Amino acid sequence: MLFRSFNYYNSASQSASRVDVTIANNLKKIKEQQMAAEAAKSPVAVYKGPDTYGTVVVSYPKTWSAYVDSTGRGQALLDGYFAPLVVPSISDKGSVFALRIQVLNQAYASVVQQQTSAQQSGKVTISPYSLPKVPSVVGVKVVGNISSEKSGTLIILPLRDKTLQISTEGTQYLNDFNTYVLPSATFSP
Repeated sequence: MLFRSFNYYNSASQSASRVDVTIANNLKKIKEQQMAAEAAKSPVAVYKGPDTYGTVVVSYPKTWSAYVDSTGRGQALLDGYFAPLVVPSISDKGSVFALRIQVLNQAYASVVQQQTSAQQSGKVTISPYSLPKVPSVVGVKVVGNISSEKSGTLIILPLRDKTLQISTEGTQYLNDFNTYVLPSATFSP
């Protein structure tokens, strides 16, 4: 009788353990599904640049695509192009980008000087600007003809001996730029 009791107890204990493991696995799956559902609700994706170029981090609508050259071999050390769905040709002067991120191998003062001449001719307005998450670094916000071919909004910030530029071209993406990109943007000055 004692042996039967032991077998019963052992069998019941193993069954209870299996049930506990099954419950724990199901709870884990449910939690993972809930986390995935929450992530799917998030309207943004995040780009984080290399530490070498200031660890630039920006959030942008996750319906956008990105092409980023961080090799340091182009005109900019870091050159990012973002656009809804598919990034258009970067060599076509007519392409419009929802977001551009550049780390230029130029001093901040010389980059701002180029925009100051455009301000004197009435092509742009310039005002002081700091990213909300990096308030200690003061740069400028340029609105108007940010290049010879395009108008938009351009943020220029000093980044050590280099310059960080964050911009949107045209006005169609300005709301996303102001809602998602600028409030989340950070870098290591």
